[in-house]
Amino acid sequence: MSPKKLVVTIVASCIALVCALGLFATDMQQQNGSWTVQPSDEPGKVRFALLQHWKGHSNNHESDWSTNSFEGLDLSVKAKHEVKFTIRRDAGRFECEGYIEDSEGAGVFHFLPDGKYATSMSALGFSVDPDKIFAMAIFDVSVDFAQEMKNTDDSDKLVAFRIHGVSPEFVRSVRSAGYAPSEDDLIAMRIHGATPEWMAQLKKEGYDHIELQKLIAFRIHGVSPEFIDKIESLGYKHPEPDQLIAMRIHGVTPEFISNLKSRGMKDLTIDQLVSLRIHGID
Repeated sequence: MSPKKLVVTIVASCIALVCALGLFATDMQQQNGSWTVQPSDEPGKVRFALLQHWKGHSNNHESDWSTNSFEGLDLSVKAKHEVKFTIRRDAGRFECEGYIEDSEGAGVFHFLPDGKYATSMSALGFSVDPDKIFAMAIFDVSVDFAQEMKNTDDSDKLVAFRIHGVSPEFVRSVRSAGYAPSEDDLIAMRIHGATPEWMAQLKKEGYDHIELQKLIAFRIHGVSPEFIDKIESLGYKHPEPDQLIAMRIHGVTPEFISNLKSRGMKDLTIDQLVSLRIHGID
């Protein structure tokens, strides 16, 4: 290729790049909405809500936020007063203004996306479009968090991880216990409270390295270490995980078993106990 053609090609490429960046910048325009704040039951936090107005739709998010999240907000002032504060995230910043009285207030916000965020996330393998950036800012999906959560390349999953508390530490704990969880497994474990601490309690009961889906089922149906202790104290030593789940689903409680024993039915198997409950025999 001649130098002249090379220059023409480079210029054309630059023009195309500038046009593309211009279109992206148009999409990355400021977003607006309203906010409310009120006291939280959790120490060091407030109940903060954002109502977003974007492309003809409204989205509401409300949760407990650390008071450290708000730059320039002094909640110690009890009298009604005007406030201006900023919430900074890797994905952008929220510029807020309004009024607060005795830790309760409301106002408007302007969300300004950070133009470098999408580029940084793309370098890590995450596709981030303008419609996602607002949510990623709310849930503080930082570039560092994305870097640590290398087990996914789905930006939507990153948001779900932040919503449900799937942290790098949690992932490491689950893996160190010998599991290879999927993204959905991790989210389900957090939703239902299958924590490493709870798994350690089960291990003490002799239930070590149970399948993840059964662990989650334990949490869903209430198979706890306390329940296992009571069942074993009635003579049923180390029931199988599926038996424990079936007992909880069908209401085979320690009280039910004790009642049957008091009526002379002392040698029933777990499968027989479950069958009695299925057929409505109390």
